[in-house]
Amino acid sequence: MMTGMKFRHELEYDAPSDEVYAMLTDPTFREEVCKAQDAHSSDVTVKPTGTDMSVVVDQKRPADGIPSFAKKFVGEEIQVLQKEEWTNRSGAALHVSIPGKPGEMKGTISLDAKGTGTVEIVEGDIKVSIPMVAGKLEKMIGDLLASALKAERRVGTKWLAGQR
Repeated sequence: MMTGMKFRHELEYDAPSDEVYAMLTDPTFREEVCKAQDAHSSDVTVKPTGTDMSVVVDQKRPADGIPSFAKKFVGEEIQVLQKEEWTNRSGAALHVSIPGKPGEMKGTISLDAKGTGTVEIVEGDIKVSIPMVAGKLEKMIGDLLASALKAERRVGTKWLAGQR
């Protein structure tokens, strides 16, 4: 049985949660985040689903900096498919996968007020179904997700300050 690795990352923004939600569900913002991550290509879809919102970010990025043992699993380029199902303005189900590869993360995104700002909390379980190297690959995926979220925060801080 796969146990996986727990993942948690917090991003603080100096803006109310409604503004952070509006940013996270704006396709132009998501494209800017893909550019900040040096994506070779990206396709962003944001669509209302009744009272909910669906966000899908499909991007291809170079596998630069990935350990050689992992490159044989992912290749020279990594496709990352991120799906978010926002059930309200403060929470979403999250699924991040690497299509055609045996790794994924299932979790949640929550927006919590903190003073006059907002904390975005991304957490979940990363699982890789390759015996012997699963732990190393899960840690690598966690590091990649953390790096992507740091890029999101850099872009988001400028976005919310009106410096688009």
